[in-house]
Amino acid sequence: MGERVFDGHSDLLCDVARRRLAGERQVLETHHLDTLRRGGVEGLVLALWASAPGETFWRGTLWADPADFRGRTEQLLRHGRAELAESKHFRPVRTVAEAEAARSAGQIYAFLAAEGMAAAGEDPDGVDWYYEQGVRLGMLTWNETNALAAGAGGDPSAGLTAAGRRAVRRMGELGMVIDVSHLNERGFWDVTDLADGPVIASHSNCRALCDVPRNLSDDQLRRLRDTGGVAGLNAFHGFVHADRARQTAWTLALHAAHMAEVMGAEHVACGFDFCFFMGSGNEGAAGLEDAAGVPAFLRCLERLGMSERERAGIARDNLLRVLRQRLG
Repeated sequence: MGERVFDGHSDLLCDVARRRLAGERQVLETHHLDTLRRGGVEGLVLALWASAPGETFWRGTLWADPADFRGRTEQLLRHGRAELAESKHFRPVRTVAEAEAARSAGQIYAFLAAEGMAAAGEDPDGVDWYYEQGVRLGMLTWNETNALAAGAGGDPSAGLTAAGRRAVRRMGELGMVIDVSHLNERGFWDVTDLADGPVIASHSNCRALCDVPRNLSDDQLRRLRDTGGVAGLNAFHGFVHADRARQTAWTLALHAAHMAEVMGAEHVACGFDFCFFMGSGNEGAAGLEDAAGVPAFLRCLERLGMSERERAGIARDNLLRVLRQRLG
């Protein structure tokens, strides 16, 4: 074993912003670099998550006005950029070619993603603003309903708004990767009907094994396959199994096997969504609490009979293939 790992969904910018606001510097090196290296992580998609003002993690730590999504996003960007500019071990990238250059230099490459585009509002130029900030992957919503769409926690009968449809088309024109992980099901079908290229679900598991709104049905998995996209395996315990005793790395490997059976292994990726630093209730599956558990998880895939090529695809190559197609 020894697959290099590209984690398609990371909330580390939240920890960076919180700690930098408290006066810390070099947060990634001090608190996360060793764990990432033990996990074989060579790259990350760093999420800008600014559309959940009611979450306990945010209280008293970030932007004072809970409705100022643009301000909160700008604050995350400011702290993230400062952190990456100070780091010798991490490099922000916008293309796969830049990611490969960072890897060759021994650095962990980091793409930026919007986890909810509430900051765009109904502004026709809102998507362009995200793109200008360096964001290359985007979800229209987190779990909330906003001016673009309804998330997994919103009105199940609501699909994309007119502004949301414009946003999807503009993302296609710019070459951004569209991510449906937090959309409700109607929004999922609206996006995949509109999209002109691969669509991803960066951090969603299989509803057949764990029936929660954030996971995907087999029909949804097949639709992602048909766009040329991928679904990223999510380690968050509540998306792995309803029974707490079965919320394990092995059960997540069973999700991977089910995805491979339904979609083909070439459409399975990693989006672990580690958020242990957000406190109780945000734990990963047992054995996959943080990135250090990834090699053992990949050994579970080997035990399930996946080939070296299939494991390497899931660990890194499948998501890079999609990004190469969209971003260059």
